[in-house]
Amino acid sequence: MQKETFGGKVASLRKEKGMTQLELAQKMGVTDKAVSKWERDLSLPDVSSLPRLAEVLDVSVEELLQAKTARSEGETSAKIASFIDLALKAVALAMGVAVAVLAFLGQVETGSALAMLGIGLACLAIVQLSEK
Repeated sequence: MQKETFGGKVASLRKEKGMTQLELAQKMGVTDKAVSKWERDLSLPDVSSLPRLAEVLDVSVEELLQAKTARSEGETSAKIASFIDLALKAVALAMGVAVAVLAFLGQVETGSALAMLGIGLACLAIVQLSEK
């Protein structure tokens, strides 16, 4: 079960109180557009206004803040996995380029070159295995 976002929580509490966005905005001293942005998780109210918002919605600040942010844990995990794949590909590319440059300059022994290429290939293999 996914937790409700902050904006979703504000919207549901406002509706439970039978208020429109305009009415909540007037009580908070902001525009109805600001309330709309809160409810769509496009922005957050100023931290100093949270006690007033909680009071207007008849909840504690703690209850109001228990809502989850719009970014889900799945999105975060996907971004981390994408970053790891990118880093592994970058290491593989760097090893290949390093071997090529060092070989051109005559500054690498065969054993060292093979070890560096092996590291690059291992990184690519990890990427391939993670995509399955």
